[in-house]
Amino acid sequence: MSRSPRAAAPGDVSALVKLVHSAYRGDSSRAGWTHEADLLDGNRIDEAMLRAELADPATTLLLIEDSDGFLACCAVTDRGGGAAYFGTFAVRPTAQGHGTGDALLAHAEAHARAGGAVRMEMTVVAQRTDLIAWYLRRGYAATGETRPFPYGDERFGRPRVADLAFTVLAKALR
Repeated sequence: MSRSPRAAAPGDVSALVKLVHSAYRGDSSRAGWTHEADLLDGNRIDEAMLRAELADPATTLLLIEDSDGFLACCAVTDRGGGAAYFGTFAVRPTAQGHGTGDALLAHAEAHARAGGAVRMEMTVVAQRTDLIAWYLRRGYAATGETRPFPYGDERFGRPRVADLAFTVLAKALR
């Protein structure tokens, strides 16, 4: 990681939406390996959703910048009771595979631990077996729980397939 993460600010929202979208949607996302371009079109997140995350006092949106702009981001939300949620994770497609995601995930886990979390949870599109395997190699485990994809809510994209769902992954933060 070229720089330490910082907390995102409201002025970062527009560029963060572009970063997240670039990592997951559209043909430009295919420059990296985390894309969902074969599964979904449209939005991955919009400005209103990101502003709501930033306004939530339980959520910290972490951001890494380099000389080319925003490199990576993620959100850590304190869910109470020792639980944290990891989401809004994106690394610029042309920078994927060089350790930035590993380092940011480790920083997010440390941030959650510092806030009192003993468990981190996330959801991943179930069809993204390569991404799920990446998290499994980092100590996460499938909980056996799945959650429905929000079909019909275009804030999350337009599905290209009919059977999307989320797999819930979790990790003990010791």
